[in-house]
Amino acid sequence: MEAYLGLFFTAFLAATVVPAYSEIMLAGLAQAGYSPLSLWLWASAGNTLGSALNWVLGRYLLHFQDRKWFPFKPQSLGMSQRWFQKYGVWSLLLAWMPVGGDALTFIAGIMRVRFAVFITLTAIGKATRYAILLGFLGFFT
Repeated sequence: MEAYLGLFFTAFLAATVVPAYSEIMLAGLAQAGYSPLSLWLWASAGNTLGSALNWVLGRYLLHFQDRKWFPFKPQSLGMSQRWFQKYGVWSLLLAWMPVGGDALTFIAGIMRVRFAVFITLTAIGKATRYAILLGFLGFFT
């Protein structure tokens, strides 16, 4: 159980601005013989909930954007907002991307995307990414 919780926590952190790489842990645990389905569920849940934290931060903490500790620079924030306005909520299916995915989930909070829509689209994208990774590693075939 500790391995699954560790994967959940790593996947959660990987969805935030903290640099963490859940794919490495997922691959290692899969190779060690842990259940691919359980790994997929724990990683998908952790990564999706980490993105939900970004949504909450975007929704409620934007007025701190001028502070030094604020995780996104104004230029990247503006670029992400323009991307989001251009492609809309469907872009949340790409929240799994290593570059820009975290900002996208934060922007969704700023843009006040309904949480149910946010969590559904984000979960689909992130779960698909982990399924593809496990399939690439030879699991789920």
